Amino acid sequence: MKRLFKLILNVIPRPLLIRLSYIIRPVLAFFLKGNTFTDPIDGKSFKSFLPYGYGKQRNNVLSPSTLSLERHRLLWLYLQNETNFFESENTSSSEKLKVLHFAPEQCFLNRFRALNHLDYTTTDLLSPIADVKADICDLPFEDDTYDIILCNHVLEHIPDDTKAMQELCRVMKPGGYGVFQIPQDLSRQTTFEDDSITDKKERAEIFGQYDHVRVYGYDYFNKLRAIGFMVNEVDYTAKLSAKAIEKYCLAKGEIIPVVYKKQ
Repeated sequence: MKRLFKLILNVIPRPLLIRLSYIIRPVLAFFLKGNTFTDPIDGKSFKSFLPYGYGKQRNNVLSPSTLSLERHRLLWLYLQNETNFFESENTSSSEKLKVLHFAPEQCFLNRFRALNHLDYTTTDLLSPIADVKADICDLPFEDDTYDIILCNHVLEHIPDDTKAMQELCRVMKPGGYGVFQIPQDLSRQTTFEDDSITDKKERAEIFGQYDHVRVYGYDYFNKLRAIGFMVNEVDYTAKLSAKAIEKYCLAKGEIIPVVYKKQ
């Protein structure tokens, strides 16, 4: 199965893969029903999760029902338990939280759209399910527009990530916050890039995915600070029990970069 999933990920174009997943997902969920692991996003349980990865594949990480990965489930738990993201008490249209979500993940899209207290906009340059087609380095939004920005596993694809970060800061409201997750190798102090590596297989091995342009190191957080954000490096798994980490198939020690724009 690992070989099959690796072949699918590397051969089928991503827009087509997104469309096909809507058909495949119910079938996978049916055959893997069980009680060992639970996806907190929809509450469904399975005897196992699926493998995933473009380079080295990780076992037991892809939820059969929502197609969430470790980072998605961790973010869901964090937003649910530690933020105002899911609050909905008597919110009028003028009081709705304005949310901008880059490269919207399937596991979140319809659930976030259904939250009536959010004024929810999705954007991406290529995604077939985004509301607004836009370049993250040249956003078509006014300054100080959004209360919350979700930009997860996007910046590692962007050659000029400094410009992208500046745009994210520009369109965030003062006092607003965002989550900017990235693939992590925090044992690495400095970010690594090398445009001379052109072979897709070699790039997948080195960068984790053939279309990534860098591997971020721990200096990622200071780069966000240099742009003007205040940054909290949140290890949310430290708040969870070992049993919960195993049950939800999370990556222990994964850091959630939570950023704030000064008022």
